[in-house]
Amino acid sequence: MTRVLVLSWEYPPVVEGGLARHVRKLSEGLAHQGVDVHVLTRGDETMQAEEQVRGVTVHRVLEPTRPRDLGEFVAWIEHMNADMLAAGVELGDRCDFDLVHGHDWLVAVAGDHLANRFRCPLVMTIHATEYGRHQGWVDRHPQSWIHGIERWIANRADSVITCSHYMHEHVCDIYALDERSVTVIPNGIDPLDLQPVDDLVALRARFAEPEEQIVLLVGRLVYEKGFQLALDALAPIARRLGSVRFLVAGSGTHEQELRAQAERLGLTERGTFLGWIGDDVLHSLYRIADLCVVPSLYEPFGLVALEAMASGCPCIVADTGGLREVVPDGERVGLRFNGGDAEHLGVMIERMLTDAPLRERLVAEAGEHVRRFDWTDVARRTAGLYDEVLGAAAAISPQSA
Repeated sequence: MTRVLVLSWEYPPVVEGGLARHVRKLSEGLAHQGVDVHVLTRGDETMQAEEQVRGVTVHRVLEPTRPRDLGEFVAWIEHMNADMLAAGVELGDRCDFDLVHGHDWLVAVAGDHLANRFRCPLVMTIHATEYGRHQGWVDRHPQSWIHGIERWIANRADSVITCSHYMHEHVCDIYALDERSVTVIPNGIDPLDLQPVDDLVALRARFAEPEEQIVLLVGRLVYEKGFQLALDALAPIARRLGSVRFLVAGSGTHEQELRAQAERLGLTERGTFLGWIGDDVLHSLYRIADLCVVPSLYEPFGLVALEAMASGCPCIVADTGGLREVVPDGERVGLRFNGGDAEHLGVMIERMLTDAPLRERLVAEAGEHVRRFDWTDVARRTAGLYDEVLGAAAAISPQSA
């Protein structure tokens, strides 16, 4: 049985974003595939230091709450890696690990040291890049430092996983990687995880009148998510149709600027900024919304669009990045707009809101489409990659002995 040490800076109940959910579902899926999965992550004093959860052994390193200031955050990440390394060394004394699998630059240093100590391969999943998040502007600290860590760990890893073909091309280009060292394994989705928990009629009544339509925006409130485009697009539609409301679910560094933009556009009375919300509420919001818009300027994959479609909510996404793969062209499962073009987005939003047969057709087709993104298949392909990496390592070890 293959024994893998998975490193992630977040794992439920610590949830900063989609990474925690990805690592949990993948780890549980790998366990079902017969892989002995140990996850090394962070936690606080309310959480068990070690526990078995759905076939996965979770080890938590006690860490203080992360700082919001980016400069302090970088120092905090360095400290977290030192703590993870110490904990990983102790784990290695108890368990013989065949492979280390790290997720993003946040655990790069610990992953490198532990793979070296265990004399085993290192697999890295690159979920996003600093270069992409900042549209190539990585010449100043701390962006330059993060970009350097990402480039180093991508080249140091024995194998790299990306979540889309777009990301495959992206990381090979900016990190000068051999294409054969990068494998595309998409993110998965489990519709059973998306069950609403609220009284949907009462929840909808909190935000809109029966005759009004709700446009939903979900994600971290940062520039690259493009919510500013959605607000620009919604302003004339709200004036023209008079029956449109919007909900923004998420928090982030761009929140105050977005709130100020909504006020300038006269949208304050037409929508609600909900702040950070838990998964249970989010799953209910998908069910009450008439439309979900994903206007990202940079998007490695597009999980929000997938979740919305799986929940029966029609989608409009930017024609960029991994969103092109989640919502293929042809207006079969959703609509796409020209990335960065608020005017074109507005045309698409108005079309969707005023064409009920279109919405119904897209929802029906999307329900079938999302079945392609199955966690069992994701785990099977990942376990297969582990076997390939371990086989390659075994083939060269006699020569290096």
